[in-house]
Amino acid sequence: MFLEGAAGGPLLDAGCILPLVVTISGRVSAETPISCEFSGLRGVIVEETAEQHFLKHNDAGSWIQDSALMLSMSKEVPWYLDDGTGRVYVLGARNASGFALPVGSEVFEESGRSLVRGTLDYLQGLKMLGVKRIERVLPTGTSLTVVGEAVKDDVGTVRIQRPHKGPFYVSPKAIDQLIANLGKWARWYKYASMGLTVFGVYLIAKHSFHYIMERRRRWELQKRVLAAAAKRSGQDNEGLTEKPANESDGAIRDHLMPDICVICLEEEYNAVFVPCGHMCCCTTCSWHLTSCPLCRRRIEQVVKTFRH
Repeated sequence: MFLEGAAGGPLLDAGCILPLVVTISGRVSAETPISCEFSGLRGVIVEETAEQHFLKHNDAGSWIQDSALMLSMSKEVPWYLDDGTGRVYVLGARNASGFALPVGSEVFEESGRSLVRGTLDYLQGLKMLGVKRIERVLPTGTSLTVVGEAVKDDVGTVRIQRPHKGPFYVSPKAIDQLIANLGKWARWYKYASMGLTVFGVYLIAKHSFHYIMERRRRWELQKRVLAAAAKRSGQDNEGLTEKPANESDGAIRDHLMPDICVICLEEEYNAVFVPCGHMCCCTTCSWHLTSCPLCRRRIEQVVKTFRH
């Protein structure tokens, strides 16, 4: 194993200062492996579960199948990877990415039938079917690839564990396959980020376009109202739009803007559109509109206001 030998010592000594993330491959071994009860395999990690399967009455009065967990047990012994040249102990493999225990045995034990048991189950609204026992095991001799932090304990034993920051993989796949899978995910994230960026630009552009168009419509309606007001009062447009040097166009328009409807140009505006909240039309004209003249949002309700 590449961590052993002349180069192994300096590398692991450097790992005391900086985290040393390495990749190792080998076969699973242990000094005292666990003998599995149902599968007969010898493993280093064993998980046993037992589920009670039964039929029960539902609200409609029919029988439906259900299950309940009876037992969940896990056992593990110290284990290591061995490639024939050395061994490295692995810690915390069950919390690593890509780790999954294969099913070593799956047994269904039917419930014994008796008159007393059947009567009790019937009174409870249950029909016991049996117990399903599943045994998951990491057998000895399994080839694994581990990516993690390599450290040495006080007696010089090499261990690999989850780094404080960084990847931790325990997988039956070779390192080339792991790199290829990570490359696929990296490309997917790249395309997803590009798509989200384009979508974000579209939303910003859409909002900006709507804002510009609303300002343009507002300006055109203000010009129309000012022209109508000037015509009614016998003043020309130049006199109304003339402004002092210290006032902006918007301030002059707001100061001279008459309170008249932008549709009929006759009545005062006294209707508020819901939900946009704009008030630019009289009540009579507002009943004939389906969208706001300023923002083009759909009008759901018109509220009449009384002005002093």
